[in-house]
Amino acid sequence: MAIFGRSKDKDEADIQKPAAPPEEGQAPQQPPAPKRAVLPILPLRGVVVYPMMWLPLTVGQERSIRLIDEALTQSEQRVIGLVTSRRPEIDEPQPDQIYEVGTMAMVHRMLRAPDGTIRLIVQGLERIRIEKYVRTQPYLQAQVVEIPDILENTVELEALARTAQEQFRQLINLVPHLPEELEMAALNVEDARQLVYLIASSLRLNIEDAQAILEIDSVTEKLRKLTALLAKELEVLELGRKIQSEAVGEMEKMQREFYLREQMKAIQKELGEGDEQEAEIKELEARIAAAGMPEEAEKEARRELDRMRKMPIQAAEYSVIKTYLDWMVTLPWQKRTEDNLDIAHARQVLDEDHYDLDDIKERILEYLAVRKLKLERKGEAPEDESPADKIRREREGVILCFVGPPGVGKTSLGLSIARAMGRKFVRLALGGIRDEAEIRGFRRTYIGSMPGRIIQSLRRVESRNPVFMLDEVDKLGRDFRGDPSSALLEVLDPEQNREFRDHYLDVPFDLSEVMFITTANMLDTIPEPLLDRMEVIELHSYTTEEKVKIAQGYLVPRQIKENGLRPGEVVFEEEALRRIVRDYTREAGVRNLERTIGTICRKVATKVAENGTGGPYVITADNLVDYLKKPKYFDEVAERTELPGVATGLAWTMSGGDILFLEATRMPGKKGFIVTGQLGDVMKESAQAALSWVRANAQRWGIDPNFFEDADIHLHIPAGAVPKDGPSAGVAMATALVSLLTGRTVKSNVGMTGEITLRGKVLPVGGIKEKVLAAHRAGLDTVILPKRNEKDLDDVPPKTREEMNFVLVEYMDEVLHAALNPPKPSPDGHGEAAQEEPAAVVA
Repeated sequence: MAIFGRSKDKDEADIQKPAAPPEEGQAPQQPPAPKRAVLPILPLRGVVVYPMMWLPLTVGQERSIRLIDEALTQSEQRVIGLVTSRRPEIDEPQPDQIYEVGTMAMVHRMLRAPDGTIRLIVQGLERIRIEKYVRTQPYLQAQVVEIPDILENTVELEALARTAQEQFRQLINLVPHLPEELEMAALNVEDARQLVYLIASSLRLNIEDAQAILEIDSVTEKLRKLTALLAKELEVLELGRKIQSEAVGEMEKMQREFYLREQMKAIQKELGEGDEQEAEIKELEARIAAAGMPEEAEKEARRELDRMRKMPIQAAEYSVIKTYLDWMVTLPWQKRTEDNLDIAHARQVLDEDHYDLDDIKERILEYLAVRKLKLERKGEAPEDESPADKIRREREGVILCFVGPPGVGKTSLGLSIARAMGRKFVRLALGGIRDEAEIRGFRRTYIGSMPGRIIQSLRRVESRNPVFMLDEVDKLGRDFRGDPSSALLEVLDPEQNREFRDHYLDVPFDLSEVMFITTANMLDTIPEPLLDRMEVIELHSYTTEEKVKIAQGYLVPRQIKENGLRPGEVVFEEEALRRIVRDYTREAGVRNLERTIGTICRKVATKVAENGTGGPYVITADNLVDYLKKPKYFDEVAERTELPGVATGLAWTMSGGDILFLEATRMPGKKGFIVTGQLGDVMKESAQAALSWVRANAQRWGIDPNFFEDADIHLHIPAGAVPKDGPSAGVAMATALVSLLTGRTVKSNVGMTGEITLRGKVLPVGGIKEKVLAAHRAGLDTVILPKRNEKDLDDVPPKTREEMNFVLVEYMDEVLHAALNPPKPSPDGHGEAAQEEPAAVVA
């Protein structure tokens, strides 16, 4: 078989000798014509053979064995084509499953193994490209063309060769299985082409990268590709070496600590001292015995202590058990404070801290009186007398719910109650809590588990009978993590909280002696089962006079002290405080009032600091503008109601009562009725009912019965950005519509509330006290109320009742007679006679 036109007796070494590159300054020689030949093709699996490299191969397939036999017996040159298979999982790949570029190689030695395979030692000679296959049976044979490498003698080539040598040297130092002789061989190679193939054949390259190096024609590009692969491999090896070093260092640290602990134990034993673990366990055992736990809790604590005793201190579970036992022994199982049952002292403390709030003060004094009588008469009952109630246990604590608008003193009341009773005080803000585990705790299966906030607070306060305030209970959330309000059912149930089980502790803890006080702004968002477990006490808005008294007795002295002033340096006149309440801080509570007083005190403090004089600075109603600028609120009722179609309604909000202006207008159209103001469904239905009543009774009030045939009516309730809902604006809506259609204005001093039916009956509504106080703040002196709400007027402060008139009505006609002004006389002087107004019913 002729090989590229060479004679059969030509030395094979000439085949792999590359042509010498042209020297600098000489014209490059014309490349010789490519040499072609027909060679048997041996597909390789998982390996790429490079020119100038020696490699052992094992042949086991039947057709490959036949190829070797015929190549060695029929050809003296013993040359074959070695091409890598694209599909290494296929035993006998077809031509389309083999790469096109391979290596022409000479078989130097062959050895037949006992298992039938053939062992070869081959030497790569030159790269070849398969042009076409001439036969596929009994083995592959193809026409190939020799493709010598392009070697350019440039500075870049030398730099890349040196870089590759240095990278290969570093790689050998990091990889144990590569012999050091490879480093010397690579450093001694002067031919860049041979260096590429030496390094590539020594690396663990995947088939795609190894084949890519073989297929690149330029030796410079081969080196560039090879240095990139070497850099990546070095980075991976360096990272692996760092990880292994860290792991070994951690293991050595643990072993060192273990040896040191063992040595410490031996030293302590020689000195007659116990080891650290034993001392820790003895301390916990003594604390368990002194904690006064119930039987079940002590049994669980000792069981965990026994587990801890059998564990090595290095075990992860050891610290978990230690944390659990630390929680168990620090809880106030038997620690409590003695109640101060002096009723007179409690009354004095409550009066010192808060003005008015008589209902709450009376409830606290009742609780103290009952506690006092129980303790005094405890020994009077015979010892053998059995309790009359076999099911219900004796209650010791109390669960109250303070409901009212912001700023009326709900939260501060809790601290005052604790001071009056001589108990410790703890507060837990519930607003925004969405996870049930915040109340019940996290189970010990989780890393970083801890008890819920109830147990945490009791441990922090170190008492089992504190005053425990759960603030903002109406703002609890719920989501996929659970429902905290459902978890509170057990906490706030006197029949269940004797054995409250926190998920972390998993033993019962007695909460029956805790005085729980919850606060809320509204009851609608509190679940009914939770609300049923609490005694609800409502705190209403303060009147103007009450706010003035609170400012004089509490807010002004506190702000004078907080702003560094002396008592005589600033004086607030009563009329000035009244104007602050009326023109600057219209609210249900007193928070803005205190902030406004603080603003004045800071301005006075600035003057004192600048002038060095201590005043006194007298704050009067006339000079308030110098400190607070222009008033924020005005009496706009008269201005708003001077046109027909505007009525003043009363509303209840979370922040207390407020007034609403209901405006109606008419325009040409076809029976359209528009209601705006961001109203809820109930309020929209009330508006529709009011319109229906007006249309049904139009003729009685001098309204054209066909007024709706060629007109549209628009009813608007400002402010449009505030959501509104509820049925209590029904009478105000009907009044506004009648005022619009009759041309009679609504009296500017009248506010109204009540639900209307289609028959004109006025039904009772809620929030009467807040609405009346809002009307009083706005300067109204007459309020129209449903007759069935007469009993609610008892909640209104007496002074406010004296200053206002209340018209109690049952039907809509009574509302209109009391609310509308007489009709204006016509231009000819013969106007409609004014309807007689009923006398005001004063509650």
